[in-house]
Amino acid sequence: MTRIILEACVANIESAVAAQDAGADRVELCNVLGAGGITPSYGLIELARKKITIPIHVLIRPREGDFLYSNDEFSIMARDIAMCRDSGIAGIVTGILKDNGSVDTERCKELIAAAQPLSVTFHRAFDLTADAFTSMEEIIQMGCARILTSGQRAGAMHGAGFISGLIKQSNGRIIVMPGGGINEKNISQLKKTTGANEFHLSARMIKPSKMLYRNEFVMMSGEGADEYSHDVLNAEQFKKVRENAEQ
Repeated sequence: MTRIILEACVANIESAVAAQDAGADRVELCNVLGAGGITPSYGLIELARKKITIPIHVLIRPREGDFLYSNDEFSIMARDIAMCRDSGIAGIVTGILKDNGSVDTERCKELIAAAQPLSVTFHRAFDLTADAFTSMEEIIQMGCARILTSGQRAGAMHGAGFISGLIKQSNGRIIVMPGGGINEKNISQLKKTTGANEFHLSARMIKPSKMLYRNEFVMMSGEGADEYSHDVLNAEQFKKVRENAEQ
């Protein structure tokens, strides 16, 4: 039986170490998971390289929001890729779209060339393309190793049938990796429905702060935000996903 590859999406060093200990095959390193992730700091990338031995793929996304980028934002992405390439990580995760919902192949090719010899994943910008099957063919031609997708739905379970169609059309020319809401309860069904061999998940839980003094009147993250907690990877949940994925 083909081994199932599990990629853990992590946004801090604690989660990166926990992911490796829980059996992750690879981590996608990013920041601000609540916004879908943005490029992590250089310090986090460097420390993760020292702390874990499994492959690290770094998200190259200069801001939250859409995937239509200005010239300055594109320049930031190129600089971040150069830094990642020099730091010795295994891959990057990125993607750029045009305003009509098509893949910006010209700019993406520039980033892919700049990233060589790193592995390149086209991220969930793919889920916002106007024509997914045409976009997949373009992404294959660009030389990406994989596509991360929820099947153009809110979560991978809802898009499972669509993902299955993508995998059939890809015919082994690119890895189609489901992501979005994957957990220990649905991984077995997703594996059967999609036929995928790689899966992307965060297995997040809330970790309360150890701060004793608290000022409840200050909101750093906006109205209603909890300033005294943050998300970390739930190692026990991730282990259960691994167990169920292998069944």
